[in-house]
Amino acid sequence: MAETRKKVLCIEDDRETAALIAEELVERGFEVSVAHDGRAGFAAILKNMPDLVLSDISMPVMSGFEVLERLTALEPRFAKMPFVFLTALTDRDNELKGRQLGADDYVTKPIDFDVLTTIINARLAGVARWELWPKLVQLNDREVETLTWVARGKTSAEIAQILGLTKRTVDFHIDNARTKLGAATRTQAVIKAATGRLIEP
Repeated sequence: MAETRKKVLCIEDDRETAALIAEELVERGFEVSVAHDGRAGFAAILKNMPDLVLSDISMPVMSGFEVLERLTALEPRFAKMPFVFLTALTDRDNELKGRQLGADDYVTKPIDFDVLTTIINARLAGVARWELWPKLVQLNDREVETLTWVARGKTSAEIAQILGLTKRTVDFHIDNARTKLGAATRTQAVIKAATGRLIEP
């Protein structure tokens, strides 16, 4: 008996992007439905109960954030539904806001479909990233300390003053933490560490 295809709902207001995502994911074995604004997406979630939601953030009518907020407020059972944001907004505030609302992941456009597929499969398998991270990553006390201050918006120079270290030493610890976390930037390192409960911003 063929395995039932997992249902992915893609909420994306750009029709070309939505069609491309649907096509790529269908080729990778998913059953994909598409909604072109937040309200339609919200209705589709209630009606079809997809296994995973892939949602743009900036959309007319209702943003991706609002869709997730409404879902969570509506029904506890939706809290378990994996929710992945698609975004061209690479700034940290949006990513942190999404995480605070309970988003499971972020995929930045232009989309790398291999990365997206890996994320979707991990989410569908129920692998919560924060359960995975701490087991894999060992940050030492200094790395935790410096990253926590970065998360609070402090510069290396300010952190150096707070901790009584040189700026160079602070940069050294932050770079080590970033490398261990497999993050390209400090911001990504902070987000990964916070998501993995390795630091408490």
